[in-house]
Amino acid sequence: MSPAPDPGLPPGGEPPSLWQTIASVAASFFGVQSSKNRERDFTKGKPLHFIAVGLGMTLAFIGVVWIAVRLALRSAGL
Repeated sequence: MSPAPDPGLPPGGEPPSLWQTIASVAASFFGVQSSKNRERDFTKGKPLHFIAVGLGMTLAFIGVVWIAVRLALRSAGL
């Protein structure tokens, strides 16, 4: 017996996988998302997944910049 389809998805539509969601968010950070992927995301994706991945990637980016600044200031003797 197959599971009931999610009513929030179009018929025959699978939501993007975690890796596809991460790739879509990363591409959107640089503004290079393809039309095909953008259409897939808007028709089959769940907004909460993209928001969560986007917030996580933003926090990771801020953390990397913070660490880089701290290392640069330490190497400059400040």
